[in-house]
Amino acid sequence: MPGRTRARRAAGWGALALAVLVVLPVASASTALRVSYAGEVSPDARTRGRDAIWLGHAWVDGRRDADDLRALKRRMAGTGIRDLYVHTGPLAHDGSLPEKRHPRAEWLLDAVERELPGVRVQAWLGDRLVYGEGERGGLRLADGAARRAVVAGARQVLDAGFDGVHFDLEPLRSDDGDYLRLLDRLRPAVHARGGVLSVAAHQIDPLPGLHHVSGTVAGHGKWWSQEYFGEVARRVDQIAVMSYDTALPVESLYGGYVAQQTALALEEAAPARVDVLMGLPFYHTDDLGHHASAETAAAAVRGVRLGLGREAPERRRFGVALYVDFAATEQDWRAYRSGWGEHAGR
Repeated sequence: MPGRTRARRAAGWGALALAVLVVLPVASASTALRVSYAGEVSPDARTRGRDAIWLGHAWVDGRRDADDLRALKRRMAGTGIRDLYVHTGPLAHDGSLPEKRHPRAEWLLDAVERELPGVRVQAWLGDRLVYGEGERGGLRLADGAARRAVVAGARQVLDAGFDGVHFDLEPLRSDDGDYLRLLDRLRPAVHARGGVLSVAAHQIDPLPGLHHVSGTVAGHGKWWSQEYFGEVARRVDQIAVMSYDTALPVESLYGGYVAQQTALALEEAAPARVDVLMGLPFYHTDDLGHHASAETAAAAVRGVRLGLGREAPERRRFGVALYVDFAATEQDWRAYRSGWGEHAGR
């Protein structure tokens, strides 16, 4: 999927993990993350009914059917999932959205309205971003015509009946002003049609300025500054942090990292009117950037609850986002239900 290609992420994130080890003393960094993962979770840190799940392209190209939707309905029953991010693109490199890429969208929208009343379907759109003068094979946000085409694509899916548009454009440099200009055009266009504007966000600097280091090593960067995260959040209705692919080797370190990311996202970065969602890994690929034995849904849920309880336990506009439906296991769903469900912590 655009922005989620395993090979590209593995190479990039592996290099960035090495950068972190250069910048941070390994022992002190590990201690800090383990401490962040320790302690009791707040019994009030559980679903607010604002969760989401990323769904693959099979839902709009004919590979999924009514039986699959009924199975998804059973999995979602009693959870806090309110939004479905359905992969509807990808965008063309010029920013446009060919209609032939989502031939069964009407069926899905009608079926969800019938089977899952109250659940919103957002069109998940994205593409690989390019920055270098000679770089090809991606969307260039500096191109004003491309930005206008992206806005037109958002109007297109909303006119087709989607409840919102969820953008995942990667890898996105921290402090990219062209992205902010795109959001400034998207928000009024989406709201004019009564839609929700949602974005997937990079992780936030664990240390101030770390995004500069990752940008130097990999060219594009893994993290956003906290300030830039706030700039993006102020322009959207919903922001989902991709809090996975960390290269961390054990659960306690990963869970502590998620707790820190949750606190950073909530620490005056996102306005109170914005839904902040933290991503949960519902996939199990092993590579340099993702260790399945460490990045578990259970560890992520505990980290989210710790971070929420410490930073903003009263915040209602908060949730988790599950990535991704077609790779999820029963164990992932159990961890989400038991750790984050209505009765979690009781």
